[in-house]
Amino acid sequence: MGTGGAFLAMAGACARRPDPSAGADMADWDAVETAARIKSGEVSAAEVVEGAIARTERINPAINAIAAKTYARAREAAPEARGPWAGVPTFIKDLDDVKGAPTGFGSRGFRGYRGSTQTPLTNAYLGMGVVSLGKSATPEFGLSATTEPMRGGATRNPWNTDYSCGGSSGGAAALVAAGAVPVAHASDGGGSIRIPASCCGTVGLKVSRERFPEARPTTAGPIVISVHGVQSRTVRDTAAVIAAMETPPAVSGLAPVGLIAGPSDRRLKIAYVARGLRGTALDPEVEAATDRAAALCESLGHVVEPFVLPFDPAMEEDFVLYWAAFAHEAISLWEKKLNLPRNGLAFEKFTLGLARHYEANVGRFDEAVARLQTVPAQTAAIFSDHDVILSPVVAAPPPPIGFLDGRLGFDVLMARLTDYVQFTSLYNLAGNPAISLPLSMSEKGLPIGAMFAAADGDEKTLLELSYELEEAAPWRARRPAVFG
Repeated sequence: MGTGGAFLAMAGACARRPDPSAGADMADWDAVETAARIKSGEVSAAEVVEGAIARTERINPAINAIAAKTYARAREAAPEARGPWAGVPTFIKDLDDVKGAPTGFGSRGFRGYRGSTQTPLTNAYLGMGVVSLGKSATPEFGLSATTEPMRGGATRNPWNTDYSCGGSSGGAAALVAAGAVPVAHASDGGGSIRIPASCCGTVGLKVSRERFPEARPTTAGPIVISVHGVQSRTVRDTAAVIAAMETPPAVSGLAPVGLIAGPSDRRLKIAYVARGLRGTALDPEVEAATDRAAALCESLGHVVEPFVLPFDPAMEEDFVLYWAAFAHEAISLWEKKLNLPRNGLAFEKFTLGLARHYEANVGRFDEAVARLQTVPAQTAAIFSDHDVILSPVVAAPPPPIGFLDGRLGFDVLMARLTDYVQFTSLYNLAGNPAISLPLSMSEKGLPIGAMFAAADGDEKTLLELSYELEEAAPWRARRPAVFG
């Protein structure tokens, strides 16, 4: 049996058997179940893709999560789909090229641009047999923690459309949460998988550096901070993607994860971090939600103890400068390739502000990088005495649309962003895996995620714990106001 056949057998083993009496509401199926039903012949890939297109057309006017539709291509591809998830509908984040399809990078400067190549990462994901319906919305170049680009307008949270869906994989999370598709491609360079997962009530895993094939290269700096993955509604979908896409150990330098199909009997020592890199107070609802996550872990027999992160608060300023280098690189690249003008007509105010921040502080860039390069060793020291770190994902529940709008003054917006995003960037710098799980809801009915991180390369521990928490505090039956 080949690799694809072995994966299908394993995926089928952890899937529910197709149940004809369950009805045809495909919005309730996760990707593993969808693939199993297609494989059994209960439904065809073409029927599944057509159903997803119909749901998407019903849902998207409310949430505005699509940057480009490629329905005709999807209809053509569905009958020919091959792979462990043959026929499972999905979306690709609009920062990544799919050959022949539009790519907008969340920016007004790219109307009419189409990708001519695909990265090894995109090839691996599409090689699972998934059928892309188009591109999911993202902020310009993925640079913000909300998805409110001037190109296309704000993507809205399906739980309450007055609120942010997070970013930068906000379109992906909103589409999955709303039941348009069971799984969607996402990426994370500072929290961009985990933040929208927390906002939208999905499962969002940032994998270890080098776990997946190569994505779009960058020359902005020597630290690889961005990794790719998916937004999903179940732990098993996220686990199945790792099993299908992880690179061989000889390439990644990491121990293989394989297919993790359930919880472990192993009890863990968990460090509970209640303050982020800025050290500012949490919103009371987030604090209470994270306390509940800690209590749940304790009730399951894990040891949870308070822990204070040992990092210099200046690390956050270093990360902002490093992040700003990506804005500078993006603007410089497209100025040359497409002759885009460096002004507010082609690029957004926040992107330009980040680029100027880098240019004004480029003299201390090397020093900042040198400090950031100490983070992996410091983080590894924490995991020498703990199995997992538990913390909030972000410091507050999803903010209202407009609170993090890119047209705000740069200093105002940067202060709001750095207050809000205090926890996620650590693991991009360290390279460690970290996952957001939808364990709580706010008083306004908005999701609040809890983040769990593990040692570099130890996705296995995270997935086993995630299965256990999913069983103990199930979230799959919860439905947002906009669904299906």
